[in-house]
Amino acid sequence: MTGPATAFDALPEAAVLSAPPAPVDAGQAAALLRSLYGLQGSLQALSGDRDANFLVTPASAAAQRWVLKISHPVEAAQVADLQTQALLHLRRHAPDLPVQRLHPTLAGGHSALPRIGGAPRVVRLLSYLEGLPMPKAPRSPRQAAAIAQVLARLDMALAGLPTHAASAHRLPWDIQHTEGVRSLTDLLGTAQRQALAGHALDRFAHCVKPRLPALRRQAIHNDFNPFNLLVDPDEPDTVRGILDFGDMVQGPTIQDVAVAASYHIDAEGDTLQAIAAFAAAYHAVHPLRPEELDLLLDLIRARLAMIVCVGGWRAARDPSNAEYVLRNNAVSWTRLAACRDIDQTWARDALRAACPCANNVLDRPRAP
Repeated sequence: MTGPATAFDALPEAAVLSAPPAPVDAGQAAALLRSLYGLQGSLQALSGDRDANFLVTPASAAAQRWVLKISHPVEAAQVADLQTQALLHLRRHAPDLPVQRLHPTLAGGHSALPRIGGAPRVVRLLSYLEGLPMPKAPRSPRQAAAIAQVLARLDMALAGLPTHAASAHRLPWDIQHTEGVRSLTDLLGTAQRQALAGHALDRFAHCVKPRLPALRRQAIHNDFNPFNLLVDPDEPDTVRGILDFGDMVQGPTIQDVAVAASYHIDAEGDTLQAIAAFAAAYHAVHPLRPEELDLLLDLIRARLAMIVCVGGWRAARDPSNAEYVLRNNAVSWTRLAACRDIDQTWARDALRAACPCANNVLDRPRAP
């Protein structure tokens, strides 16, 4: 790892992002599959941000395919257990949602904690979801609305997830801790980019952070980005799979909306209209509150600022992985610029008009 030291390096969430890769070879993975699950099959390595993942294809063509997921040793076991408990909760309370299912171990558990390479690592076996990765599918307003509605259904189900020991654990990409990336603006190269990211961070510090404690909170997916979604190859407006609960946190419900909406901004089109349409589709299933709508635009700005700041930092530290970590940076800069000059009063009124609530009164004090 290279790159200049920053104040961000000392934060707990930085350890997860800066940890060196911890690969597992196919032979080790096959041995774990046999010993923990009593299964055999061909294994194909899959890409992953931190975990070692393998597609398991049994010899029988009719058999279920699985994903063997081996957590990074830097990830605490209780953090992985939060994800496990969420999937179990969704199986019980929202079986129609297209999420992965856990295969029990031979011992009857839903995960195992063997030592691999000298360190304990959480091992899980999850069902393989069929579908087309959303980045490979054509985009459309109908697709964005469908994604918003699936997210709303997911959040409604996750709202009932009991508080977990890992709920307060600091994880990367948690907008609640946006101020932690402030020191990374020095790595952004140009004064224009520093000012653009700095504006979003200032808005978060002064206008959002003080209001977060008053918002409704729950377990949220926190990473509803196109790379974590599968769609129907023949009907790309239909969501077929929700992947990767690895960034789950306990946070404001509106944070989940902001994260997802940030990926559906067409900088060449009407940015505010796109945000309002996404919020309206979510609101039709899981109603949003006026105080949440008033912070949505600034939360989107904060998410985009985090993407460009953390992405730049990771690329500087690990140039060999730069292509992967910067895959969203160019478009995120464009989207951040599109959000920069949206008038806050226009945004407030447009979002409240798109998401009418019983107590949604437009003559309330205006957001700063």
